[in-house]
Amino acid sequence: MVGIIDYGVGNLFSLKSSFAAIGEACVVSGDPEVIRRADRLVLPGVGAFGDAAQKLRDSGLFDLVRDEAKAGKPLLGICLGMQLLFKKSFEYGVHEGLGLIPGEVVPIAGCIPAGLKIPHIGWNALLMRVPSPLYEGVPDGSHVYFVHSYHAGGCREYATAVTEYGGLLTASVQRENVAGCQFHPEKSGQVGLRILKNFAKM
Repeated sequence: MVGIIDYGVGNLFSLKSSFAAIGEACVVSGDPEVIRRADRLVLPGVGAFGDAAQKLRDSGLFDLVRDEAKAGKPLLGICLGMQLLFKKSFEYGVHEGLGLIPGEVVPIAGCIPAGLKIPHIGWNALLMRVPSPLYEGVPDGSHVYFVHSYHAGGCREYATAVTEYGGLLTASVQRENVAGCQFHPEKSGQVGLRILKNFAKM
């Protein structure tokens, strides 16, 4: 069973519907016991890093998520949920993340030419970097849906795919059982459903 972590931030309905569409059992919960019983965890997120990290702490789930991941349970962070996997973010100050993947969350403004719209919104191609079980059966160049103003830097060793938006931006990462997608698989059509199906087999 996939546990979608409910800490007050995230597109929970779309994610649950996507897992239902591929026939995978899932539960949306903020109950620590339910989260512990889940075979895999999804950490969603939209909004600002600092607010989301604080809500995760206030919910009592910050340490639980980190401990479950460190114990080997598959964890997938999506959009802001992926950013929370890193050590820290520089969005409106400096904020501590879960520290599960080395790297920092930085503005894309310093990585792309001036004049390009921020946030980066829309369909962009995945440029594969290293093999990942998330991308089994997903061709290089497949398009997925992004909405973000920040991305993960200093994580080249763990980047499984990048995307080109005036410069190369981190699209996904993986470190052992912990993976993250900057894009929204639940909004990325059949490609996104395949990625979620692959995660359900991790």
